[in-house]
Amino acid sequence: MPFRYYSTLFLSILIACHSPEKEEDPKEILADQMEDHLKTEVLDNWYPQAMDTVDGGFLSNFSYDFNPEEKQEKMIVTQSRHVWTNAKASKKYPEIEYYKTGAKHGFEFLRDKMWDYENGGFHWLVDKQGNQIGNPMKTAYGNAFGIFALAAYYDASGDKSGLDLAKEAFLWLDKHAHDSINGGYYQHLAPDGTPISRPESTPSTSDLGYKDQNSSIHLLEAFTELYQVWPEPLVKDRLEEMLLLIRDQIVTEKGNLTLFLYPDWSPVTFVDSTEEVILAHHNLDHVSFGHDVETGFLMIEASEVLGWENDTTTHRIAKKMIDHALENGWDKSVGGFYDEGYYFKDGYRATHDTKNWWAQAEGMNALLLMAELYPNDPHDYYGKFLKLWDYTNAYLIDHENGDWYSGGLDKQPELKTVGKGNIWKGIYHHYRSLDHCTNRLREMSERSE
Repeated sequence: MPFRYYSTLFLSILIACHSPEKEEDPKEILADQMEDHLKTEVLDNWYPQAMDTVDGGFLSNFSYDFNPEEKQEKMIVTQSRHVWTNAKASKKYPEIEYYKTGAKHGFEFLRDKMWDYENGGFHWLVDKQGNQIGNPMKTAYGNAFGIFALAAYYDASGDKSGLDLAKEAFLWLDKHAHDSINGGYYQHLAPDGTPISRPESTPSTSDLGYKDQNSSIHLLEAFTELYQVWPEPLVKDRLEEMLLLIRDQIVTEKGNLTLFLYPDWSPVTFVDSTEEVILAHHNLDHVSFGHDVETGFLMIEASEVLGWENDTTTHRIAKKMIDHALENGWDKSVGGFYDEGYYFKDGYRATHDTKNWWAQAEGMNALLLMAELYPNDPHDYYGKFLKLWDYTNAYLIDHENGDWYSGGLDKQPELKTVGKGNIWKGIYHHYRSLDHCTNRLREMSERSE
């Protein structure tokens, strides 16, 4: 009989029935519940079966019931996230050998197949055997995840070759993609690393040649990871630069991220156009609540790693972003963060009320962080966290086949039979969230004793 998770209401009844001698803190009980889900329904479904023991790296595509699909391609982002997850899991569960094996296995694929030994930098996409396929363009976003994974791998394994490649990747990216005039990094790069500008003939709906929030926040994330294992002054400078750039320029006055920007970091926006034009360019210009709550956490994490004591500005902006998401993108009936919204001339409205899996994972992590930092805030972060966990348990976790659906079944019931894995859906978002939430719940429980 598959494990079934208690709702928070049932947990409270269960706790009330305990004898005084055996009564446990509800946060500790919830932490145990979430960690058991992480181990049995998430990690055990992905590993070790996702390891490609024939061609290296990790398989990307899995059916809804976790059978490997026939077609398999390998993207730098997915492969890196698997390496990062295995590295982190090997530290969390050192007694389980295949996480160590998986991290090393994935590192070797990054080193031997994903890295471009002719031009430097990481390829974006390769076939199952590791041959570059598709558009040969490289990205700052993809290389950021390579750096992110390599730093975590070195931290977990002590394998100096992992750190050496992380250094090489960082220096290659910084040499080619860093904007010495306006700061930050160009996203689109030719195979040799030359930044790609935006030709006049580029379709207006294309993001080619723009800078963007998504590569920026994940560069911040990567440099945060790298700085902890390689406290090089240049890494510190770039980490500080990205934090200030995101916090002070990319975050709007309202509290959401500008999605795409010109090279001078001025926003790409269609707000003064007709609604028809706005919706046609929605991929370039909207409020993305998942990215907003994720960035709130990433900024605070970067500030802490930099050692910025009493950094009230970063905390204020991070809180503002999460508050904005709660006030404009939160489903007040059953919980969950909507995917997208927009500030039209006649006012704000949600434009996509679907709820993708990664935004809910990042939302749980951010809400619990806010609950720890601001326990008496009127937004009731801890109550929202509990509601989001209940939502996730009811509409996102597949208790029959394992892992999470790609979106909430309350809005998209058809996702019940859609594949559990592809090059854009892996394990990293909900692994991080469940890991951080279980640790934070236990820390909060200990402090309340």
